[in-house]
Amino acid sequence: MKNLVYGLTGLLFLGAVACTSAPKEEKKADGAEAAEEVAAAPNTLTDQEKKEGWVLLFDGKTTNGWREYDNAEFPDKGWSIEDGSLKCSNSGMGEAGFGGDIIYDKQFTNFDLKLEWMIEEGGNSGIFYLAQEIPGKKIWYTAPEYQILDNFGNHVDNTLGVNGNRRAGSLYDLIPPDPQNARGPMEWNSAEIISYDGTIAYRMNGETTLEFHLWTDEWKKMIADSKFPEFNPDFANVAKTGYIGLQDHGHAVWFRNIKIREL
Repeated sequence: MKNLVYGLTGLLFLGAVACTSAPKEEKKADGAEAAEEVAAAPNTLTDQEKKEGWVLLFDGKTTNGWREYDNAEFPDKGWSIEDGSLKCSNSGMGEAGFGGDIIYDKQFTNFDLKLEWMIEEGGNSGIFYLAQEIPGKKIWYTAPEYQILDNFGNHVDNTLGVNGNRRAGSLYDLIPPDPQNARGPMEWNSAEIISYDGTIAYRMNGETTLEFHLWTDEWKKMIADSKFPEFNPDFANVAKTGYIGLQDHGHAVWFRNIKIREL
């Protein structure tokens, strides 16, 4: 009889433990699911981001706010919306695009820009900022570039330049990223560009990869020693305010979660 009592007491104790612990496990699972749901919702802002002043530049459904560089309209070919992403298609003509570079139709001065990008195998593209719109001149004529590249493919920029300064995450043809942590083709990467009173910082996949300062003697010397003065003798004098642009370099590239916070 005593053994039976002990046995029943043990079962009741185990049952009580199970009842008290089960809700905690369920709550933890619910929290994990909620976190996954937030992370899996492209082209949206959390309540915290809204409080911090973040604004979406792409809603995942329309091209509202975007237009072709040096054109009042959005390109009628080359660019499209695919699965919640802003896509530039492969032109089939090598490096020659057929849709044209696009810009967001508002100029920014001090800002924190975040987005995600994905490039096809062997692809090349870029993100421009502080760009000026000069009729007859390409966007790269005035704008620094955050390079986008398939670092694992056979694109020639993987071997050209100096110390990887044409690879993904570089200040194109000027400063290589450190670390060079880009993911492979057809994988999403996160990019971040911070611009504040001439201080520029790049981040890729959550890591700060480079930092530089516009208009300084060091900046002017670096530009003077580069290829850019051949195309634009005034390239070192980057504007304080300008457009954000996405490049059509003839290769397929996708962009999403494009958001900005003015500083």
